Amino acid sequence: MNNTAMTFVTRLTLQSGDRAALDGIVSDIKSTAERKGAALKGPHSHPPKKISVPQPCRLHTDDDRHFDSWEYTVFTRELEIHGHDNLARNIASQNFPDSVHIEAEVEQIHGAGRGN
Repeated sequence: MNNTAMTFVTRLTLQSGDRAALDGIVSDIKSTAERKGAALKGPHSHPPKKISVPQPCRLHTDDDRHFDSWEYTVFTRELEIHGHDNLARNIASQNFPDSVHIEAEVEQIHGAGRGN
């Protein structure tokens, strides 16, 4: 069976508080996909998400004192790779910096007239 006949869509969701690192990795993925001739959709940017984490001064439940909340921003980019499942697998399994979180979702699309 020809690999180009199999239709896989790999959705990559990358998140980070370090926008420069995130955009650098997205750029690397994009250039790798272009070099390999893969169909790539994206990157799609989501609005930055502001996170606020309360910080208690002590771990005792009867102590209501708190430090100022820890606030940070999470940036999200999504890409889709159509076909080229080996390329998508290689990208998703790379060692990314700890500051960048990646999730991969793979969906197989069945074409018309094909049964499994």
